[in-house]
This record gives sequence, structure tokens and C-alpha cells, in this order.
Amino acid sequence: MSFIPLIPTSGLAGWAFLTRTKERQEASFAATPAIDRDARYFQDKIAGIDTADGLVSDRRLLRVALGAFGLQDDLDNRAFIRKVIEEGTSDRGALANRLSDKRYLAFATAFAHLSPASGTSRPPDLADRVVTQFKARAFEVAVGDQDQTIRLAMTLQRDLPGLVSQYGSDTARWFGALGNPPLRQVLETSLGLPKEFGALDIDEQAKRMRAAMQKRFGTSEIETLAAPDTLNKLTRRFLVMSQLRETQTAMTGAATALTLLQNMRR
Repeated sequence: MSFIPLIPTSGLAGWAFLTRTKERQEASFAATPAIDRDARYFQDKIAGIDTADGLVSDRRLLRVALGAFGLQDDLDNRAFIRKVIEEGTSDRGALANRLSDKRYLAFATAFAHLSPASGTSRPPDLADRVVTQFKARAFEVAVGDQDQTIRLAMTLQRDLPGLVSQYGSDTARWFGALGNPPLRQVLETSLGLPKEFGALDIDEQAKRMRAAMQKRFGTSEIETLAAPDTLNKLTRRFLVMSQLRETQTAMTGAATALTLLQNMRR
């Protein structure tokens, strides 16, 4: 029997409800047979995997590994994932370092011991860490099936603080944020940036986004933005701006439909 997260309404009210009930709902979701079986399978089998091919050849293992990093849509791209792992992260020219989506870099770093060139051993806490992330991400996917905007708000709450420990400088953290597609979407929406923003040079994007954050929140430093109080303000801002965009889209669609009907009557 599956567990469907309860999101009774959208926007700020839906977020407030999920915040109050998240711990209980997430625990119920993690205990569902499908999630629990996959988690146990990964914990039992990953210690016996010592090559990238071993991981990608086991679809069930790979599903958990990719899901832990929000890359579950790549489950059928086994050759690509094998290359990401095997090239490792130490060489600047490695695939994981060249990809704009930095979730692949995080994935390759976690499984660096499977790269022939790494010379590292499997981290003793790998199984527990990956399974914990897998359960959390799977819950977010289930939430997104009910309300995609609230799922993105959860992404913001998790990934923005994660940048602080992942990167050593604020500049690197900003490039990391822009290289995380879901997080990037949240930040662009929160600041009301136009779709054309993505066509700018990446350095210009970082410069403009930092300036917009400074103007809106009084700081452009990721570490400060990721602090609980500011992060909650940013989350609320995202939810409000998302609803505003949805309303504007609906009004535009209604106006277009009305114009078409009027033209048909002429």
C-alpha cells in the first residue's frame, strides 16, 4: 500500500500545513513497502559493488543511487552515468566537472571510489547517507505529484544550505546554485526574473542575481540567505511569486479565450 502525501491547499497555507506535518508524513512514506524494500536492497548490495559497471548494471541499485541526487530521470541513460562515474572528479576535464548541472558532480563525488583513477575506498557511511537522501528525495517527488510548487520550496530549503558546506567561496556557491536546475528555478521565480535571463552569460547571470538578492533581502551571500530566518523569508517569497505567476497566466489565458470568442461572433 502506497502513502500519498497530504497537501490540502496550495501556496503559503499548503506550505504551512506540510511544515507542521512533514516529519510524520515523511516517516509514513519511508515505511511504505516499495521504498523500504529499495532502501534495504541498496544497503545490502552496495558493499559488493566495486565498479561503475556493477552499479549501472543493477537497475534497482541505480534507481536508489540516482534518486538520492534527484537524477532519477537518467535511469535509462546507463552509458552516460557510467561515464560520469568512471571519469571521476579529480580531472578538470572530467564529464562531471564539465556538465552545467552540478547534481552530477555531487553524484560522481559520492561514488568516486568506483572510478578507476580515484584510488579511494568506499566511504563507510555511503549506504546510510545515500538511503537517507533517497527517502527524502522520493518523498519530495511524491509531494510534487500533489503540488509541484511546494516540492520546489522543499528543494530550496534543502539545497541552499547544502551549498554552504559543498563550496568554499560565495562565488562558487552562486555558480553551484545556477548549476542546480530546480534551485535555479526557485531563485529566478523568487526574484521575478524573466525567461530571457537564462540566455545571458553565466557570469552576468550570477552578477545580476546577486544584485537582485541584495536589493530584495539585504544580502547577496549564500551563507546568510541560507540562515533559517532569511531562508524562510525567501521560501515565502517564492510561494507568493509562484501563485502570482499562475494567476497572471490564468488571466492571460482567459483574456485570449474571450478575444477568440468575440472574433468568432463577428
